[in-house]
Amino acid sequence: MIVQVLSLCLSFLGMLQAAGPSFKSSSLHNNQVANNDCPNCVDDTPTPNRWTMPLLKLGEKRYYLGIFFKANYFRATQYCRFHGMHLASITSQEENDKLEKYIKDFGFGHEHFWTSGTDLAEEGHFFWMSTGRPITFTNWNAGEPNNFEYENGEQENCMELWNRDGKGMKWNDSPCSFETYFVCEVHSS
Repeated sequence: MIVQVLSLCLSFLGMLQAAGPSFKSSSLHNNQVANNDCPNCVDDTPTPNRWTMPLLKLGEKRYYLGIFFKANYFRATQYCRFHGMHLASITSQEENDKLEKYIKDFGFGHEHFWTSGTDLAEEGHFFWMSTGRPITFTNWNAGEPNNFEYENGEQENCMELWNRDGKGMKWNDSPCSFETYFVCEVHSS
């Protein structure tokens, strides 16, 4: 297992070096944007510009939906960090429900979304990579996490939100190499 984690970390570092300046910089902002399509989006510039990222404010956090490209867990992590955020950690049913509504309102209710949850360090012991804290609230799909092993030997060690069976956005463990959408978060200041 340690060899697998080290291999994934080395792959991730290689990706970071290869990606270099592949992402455009943008800013996170604190004030409300006057926008009827996104009443909870935030921005501190007098006039929103093309680098402004739409953020949904829910409680103490602001969220960004990475819906413009699909990425594996590590690339999604890199994107969020490059923009001053982390992959999301979900600590309550209320937070999960609000994120689900936000995702559905964008028309992506049946897609997969990375969160920062992982058990890469120790199988079966999930924690939030964004905070380093163990997961205490859970919202797994039935039969999950199951750490399914694929033909290539890859196992499911990264957590996604997914409306698998029409019962809402619940959690699933998935191979970290799977390319999907993602949710970034930043704590409000």
